[in-house]
Amino acid sequence: MHEKTSVPALIEEIYTFLQQATPANSACYSATSTRPRGRRQAQGRGLAGRHRRFPDHVVPIIADIDAGFGNAEATYLLAKKMIEAGACALQIENQVSDEKQCGHQDGKVTVPHEDFLAKVRACRYAFLELGVENGVIVTRTDSWARA
Repeated sequence: MHEKTSVPALIEEIYTFLQQATPANSACYSATSTRPRGRRQAQGRGLAGRHRRFPDHVVPIIADIDAGFGNAEATYLLAKKMIEAGACALQIENQVSDEKQCGHQDGKVTVPHEDFLAKVRACRYAFLELGVENGVIVTRTDSWARA
């Protein structure tokens, strides 16, 4: 188990790295040339065209928040931290947090349907409060895998 702030911190670190990778990569291209600066043309052939097609390195980050770690309010606070750190998608499942098991194991305990929906709504509210109207919520159920 990790502290609940360790995953948002990791997401923020990855997101910051990806944001910094774009300017660093772009710096090797001059404004007027399609050939990389300081490199022989043979080495740089085709790089400029690929660079223009993929202008940055920021990719969607999906944060797996497991079962939300508590009630709907706790899920909301966790989701908010993940989104603020740079996640554009959240994955949540319907297992009971205290008794969570791997998907391939028997004996999983799922939360009541209404409790799970409250957690999904909490994720949506976190996106909306932070102004992210197109955030993605991936929900997963372990109800068919119960023993």
